[in-house]
Amino acid sequence: MQFQGTADYIADKDLMVAVNAAIRLERPLLVKGEPGTGKTELARQIATALGLAFVEWNVKSTTKAQQGLYEYDAVSRLRDSQLGDERVHDVRNYLRKGKLWQAFEADDKVVLLIDEIDKADIEFPNDLLQELDRMEFHVYETGETIRARHRPIVIITSNNEKELPDAFLRRCFFHYIRFPDAETLAKIVEVHYPGIKPALVSAALTRFYEIRELPGLKKKPSTSEALDWIRLLVADDLDPSDLSADKKTILPKLHGALLKNEQDVHLFERLAFMARRDS
Repeated sequence: MQFQGTADYIADKDLMVAVNAAIRLERPLLVKGEPGTGKTELARQIATALGLAFVEWNVKSTTKAQQGLYEYDAVSRLRDSQLGDERVHDVRNYLRKGKLWQAFEADDKVVLLIDEIDKADIEFPNDLLQELDRMEFHVYETGETIRARHRPIVIITSNNEKELPDAFLRRCFFHYIRFPDAETLAKIVEVHYPGIKPALVSAALTRFYEIRELPGLKKKPSTSEALDWIRLLVADDLDPSDLSADKKTILPKLHGALLKNEQDVHLFERLAFMARRDS
């Protein structure tokens, strides 16, 4: 299996090498990068490119590793026993299969995404070490061991909100998705908005990178925010001259798509005030 990107996803050479290396090694691919750089979408595109089914596990701050395996609904079983329901005699009726179980029992190889693993408790990655390494887990309620019929391609994403344990990192192939340069981002824009005016793209990306490089900016706009912004510029049929270099200190048109907190908006307002004062 070789991943070479898709028509809808621009992947650079290093990323394709990382994906294919993880597939050959049969190890999880741990992908880090700024929010909005396409980490989650990568897993979907790998599944599309390789013609595999896709299983997605979205991790939250309250998610426990056990939920990825299975959950035993003891409350429902107790209720059914009080009602005389015959289902109580088979404990399997009260086991909810998690995403790992679904991936393990699939008839064919699948792509399993464990999305934003760093949101969970620090012990979460450690609790999945054996399951991801051996591709099996034990169901205590039935005494059976669930083994993967076909080892899934595991993609794990992290926004670097907290450090991951060394023991977990040793079992992964790691790749950091760097923020795309202007040329790559222009290709991404063309994929999403084919036929867009080159002059508008050039002016918009020039302005976009000026904003990202502005000292003191609390949150740099991401790739996805750039796409949203350019979409609005196209919808408003904005003239490229409205994004010219001599307007660096002015709040960008439709800035709500790029600036996501009041501190950064105030930064532009102060710069605009200083520019007017100096002129």
